Amino acid sequence: MFAEINSFLNDLIWGSILIYLLPLLGIFFTVSSRFVQFRYFFKMFHILKETVHDKEGHISSFQALMLSVAGRVGGGNIAGVAVAITLGGPGAVFWMWIIGLIGMSTSFFECSLAQLYKEKDGKDEGVYRGGPAYYVSKALGQRWLGIVISILLMITFGFAFNATQSFIISTSFEASFDIPTWMTGVAITIVFALSIFGGVKRIARVSEVIVPIMAVSYLLIAVVVIALNYEAIPALVSMIVNEAFNPSSAIGGGIGAVILQGAKRGMFSNEAGLGSAPNVAAVAYVGHPVQQGIVQSFSVFIDTIILCSCTAFIILLSGVYTPGAEGPQGILLTQNALVEHLGPFGGYFVTVALFLFGFSSMLYNYYLAENSLNFFSRGNTSLFTAFKILCISLVLWGAFQNLGSIFAFADLSMGLLAVINLIVIALLYKPVLQLIKGYDRQLKEGITPVLRYNDYTEFNFDKDVWKEIVDNINQTKVKR
Repeated sequence: MFAEINSFLNDLIWGSILIYLLPLLGIFFTVSSRFVQFRYFFKMFHILKETVHDKEGHISSFQALMLSVAGRVGGGNIAGVAVAITLGGPGAVFWMWIIGLIGMSTSFFECSLAQLYKEKDGKDEGVYRGGPAYYVSKALGQRWLGIVISILLMITFGFAFNATQSFIISTSFEASFDIPTWMTGVAITIVFALSIFGGVKRIARVSEVIVPIMAVSYLLIAVVVIALNYEAIPALVSMIVNEAFNPSSAIGGGIGAVILQGAKRGMFSNEAGLGSAPNVAAVAYVGHPVQQGIVQSFSVFIDTIILCSCTAFIILLSGVYTPGAEGPQGILLTQNALVEHLGPFGGYFVTVALFLFGFSSMLYNYYLAENSLNFFSRGNTSLFTAFKILCISLVLWGAFQNLGSIFAFADLSMGLLAVINLIVIALLYKPVLQLIKGYDRQLKEGITPVLRYNDYTEFNFDKDVWKEIVDNINQTKVKR
């Protein structure tokens, strides 16, 4: 009965609510902000270059971006795209692109809010905390709802998803290298423990190293595959676009199934609007909330437009996929496609890539959970230590389990989290529009924007935090 109720609620939330709510709000945010994700796209590189780095004791915009990409980039990029193509055909890739481009604006809004309403971590003066729980509590005055959001985040990411990642990595290594799951599980647990006991700064530093290596390696493999098949690329892109509107008769459900699969896999992969990325966006040390909103919207672009496209091209150029035919699905489809292109090396590469993607996601998931616990249990050192031990234990436990039911429950809690977060950022869209206007005004004045916190007296954010940041940035400019 529990499984049936869980399945019904998942279908309701993801299949009947979020599948419409996410794109509709994404379009609304895009239009109301005058296509902010495209107007500011190239400013992201300047922001990453100019913002403060951790040599001054803070987490940089780049480190926050890498931590966010670590969470967004994962199994969805390798297995999720394969599922979308299997069930929705090549046309699903087009709708995945569309949902990614729209989702960039949603991510911009929620991450700008997280920056505006962030606060200092009482334990570490160089670290900030923020996210949906914080802006719900401060902007709407609903602390109880912030606690609900925190608990949902903790269950979804800190417990269920990390146990699942451990299971996926361990079983993948057993299949590819014949290494027992317990050995892989123990190794992952040790490295994970060393990373999280160093705090968010160590997590950010580890992600800063792993994520670029992981993403660039996967991108290079895709470039090699594309280079070997460059003559087929124009026809492939044309087929993807054509199949998006005129799907093959072998695809059950017609164009509706194509759009649904592309949208669902895009949403699962890039997490725009789900309430997870804002927790990471809040930790970055920047002079204006819009700056990190721009950077975080770029992480959606990296995830969906770049890395998901890499997987799609690898599969569709291989000849392994046949519309409507029975065959390998998910990770096996991607693995078989790379074997077709590169020989046995391709299969081993997928396993190693899955490990890097999975482990970086585990660090990201842990930070989300810790940030959630901090919201309602700040300063309780014993509780935080016990929490770390529990999270480490679940990583080890996950390597030995069949986690289907836990993963389904995590999908439910994440779906509830997404619905709450989307409604909240829809209610708070006006503060973001005012931030954009203020940012644009300073750009027209020819100066590097910083938050003029006294211009926003109607918003209940921590002005002392922003005064300190802006004063420090101005002092740094004077010294230069």
